[in-house]
Amino acid sequence: MPELPEVEITARLIGAAITGAEVESVLTPGINALRSFDPPLSAIDGAAVTGVGRRGKLFVIDFDGGLHMLIHLMSAGRLQLYDTRASLRDRTSRLLLRLRDGRELRLREFGTKQAAWVKLLTDEGLANDETLQALGPEAYPDPPPLRPLLHAPRPLHALLRDQRVIAGIGRSWVDEILHAAKLSPFKRGAELSDVESERLRDAIVEQLGRALAYYEEHIELPIPDKLPMPLRVHRRNGEPCPRCGSAIEAVFYEDYVMCYCPTCQTDGKVLKDRRLSRLLK
Repeated sequence: MPELPEVEITARLIGAAITGAEVESVLTPGINALRSFDPPLSAIDGAAVTGVGRRGKLFVIDFDGGLHMLIHLMSAGRLQLYDTRASLRDRTSRLLLRLRDGRELRLREFGTKQAAWVKLLTDEGLANDETLQALGPEAYPDPPPLRPLLHAPRPLHALLRDQRVIAGIGRSWVDEILHAAKLSPFKRGAELSDVESERLRDAIVEQLGRALAYYEEHIELPIPDKLPMPLRVHRRNGEPCPRCGSAIEAVFYEDYVMCYCPTCQTDGKVLKDRRLSRLLK
C-alpha cells in the first residue's frame, strides 16, 4: 500500500512535471473509481494544472478555476505520468487525464479489488470533504506531540495506522518506526511515557524523512509500478536486526504481516500469534 513517503515523492515529481500543463480531456475506464458527479469531469477540460499536493495518503491535484481532483490509491493504486496514451483496453487504468501536450496522467490499479477512487471537487467541496475532514494531523514533516493523540487503550501498531489519529503511516512504515523507537507494537498508547512519546515522534520524522531522501535520490519519472522501498524491518522476518543482530520475528494477520525485533522491542519475547499473546509493553 502506498504510504506517505511514496505518495509524497509521486506528488513532488508529477507536480514538477505537469504544473502549468493544460487538460485536453478526462476519461474513466474504471467507472467505479469516480466518486463524484458535480462538477462533472468535463469541467476541467481546458483547465491548467496549478499544483499537485498530498494530504495523508491522498493526492490533491489543483486546477485553475477553483477545481481540485482528490485521489485515493487505496491498497494497490498508482499515479503515473506517461509520454504516450494508454489503450482503453488497459485493464489497470481507472482514470486517464490527457494533457494537450500529448502526455497522460494515469490512475492505475493492480489486483482485483478496484478500490481506488477519484473525486472532482470545488473549493467548497474540498474544504468540506468527509474523507479529508476525518484525517488526523500529518505525520510528516512536523507531527504534533503524540501523547494526546495516542492516549487510548489500543496497541501502537493499530493507533499509528489509524488515519483518524495521525495521517500517512501504514503497514510498512509503522514497523520501521516502532523498531527505530524501540517500542513494542503491542504496547498500548495510553501507557506511553513522556520519554517514549518523544522518542516515537522522533522516529516518525526520522524514518519518513529517510524514505523520502532515498526516493529523491533513486526515483524519477516515470514512477515505477513498484517502488524500491528502503525497508529494514518490514517483511524482513528471519533476517538479522540491523541494530542488534537478533532474528526479526513476525506476527501474521489475514492480509498483512507485522515485523519486529524481540531483543530491541519486546524484552526478548517472541509473539507467534496475537490471540495468544499477553504482551502489552
